[in-house]
Amino acid sequence: MTVRTIRLFGDPVLRSPADPVVVGDPRLDSLVADLLDTVREPGRAGVAAPQIGVDLRAFSYNVDGEVGYVLNPVVVEASGERGLVDEGCLSVPGFWFPTPRWSYARVEGVDLAGRRVVLEGTGLMAQALQHETDHLAGTLYVMTLEPETKRDAMRQIRASDWWRV
Repeated sequence: MTVRTIRLFGDPVLRSPADPVVVGDPRLDSLVADLLDTVREPGRAGVAAPQIGVDLRAFSYNVDGEVGYVLNPVVVEASGERGLVDEGCLSVPGFWFPTPRWSYARVEGVDLAGRRVVLEGTGLMAQALQHETDHLAGTLYVMTLEPETKRDAMRQIRASDWWRV
């Protein structure tokens, strides 16, 4: 379908919780196709629907050669060690900050046909699952940073060329 433009930090759609998807909605086929096309761009591990301006609970992922999507995802487990992982975001371009993440995550949701989908993993997959479900809750990763890091991050972001363009 289409590689969609990524919305940037400051766009209200990124700060609002996304609405649940209604399986069978005819608009979902094109949304999923767009999410998959958009996440296949080089350097992308995940794209949440709000990042392309759609306030629905859906995201695509592209981790270790595996590309897919999930609708109405819920983190059912985040466990293991919680540590700081260098993380970036397409909606906060050009920045990477140490972000607290669990080493393992499992997400459950559905596909276009309403069949159960379970995604789980460690490393980049765990990070992507947590990051993308945060987007669906209206939370950008910079909001989850430790206080001192968050203050520094916000200063850097406000000084960037794309901020409030």
